[in-house]
Amino acid sequence: MVDPLLNQKCVPCEGGTQPLTRAEAIRQISDLRATWDLAPNADKISCVFEFGTFLDAVGFVNKVADLAEHEGHHPDIHISYSIVTIELWTHAIKGLSQNDFILAAKIEHLLRE
Repeated sequence: MVDPLLNQKCVPCEGGTQPLTRAEAIRQISDLRATWDLAPNADKISCVFEFGTFLDAVGFVNKVADLAEHEGHHPDIHISYSIVTIELWTHAIKGLSQNDFILAAKIEHLLRE
């Protein structure tokens, strides 16, 4: 269930902590509603979102940008006409942290608002 993640806030990560293990990442990804893909070396998650128009896709990207600023955790965002790919990982630890799954859940929630 995603709801517990929605109630959490991303915390600053400046390094010094270990990234999540593959097993931890698999457990976390199973709590998300959308189809997030785990990278082969378990250091990133990504999800593709499809929209009806370019403007719809850009509107979603703008909402994600506002959310990322608020959370202090920033995804890599790729847009190709009406398709948006979001890639999450914690740069400071070169892998996944709890922040990535919190932000993923909140990104999904944007689509339900």
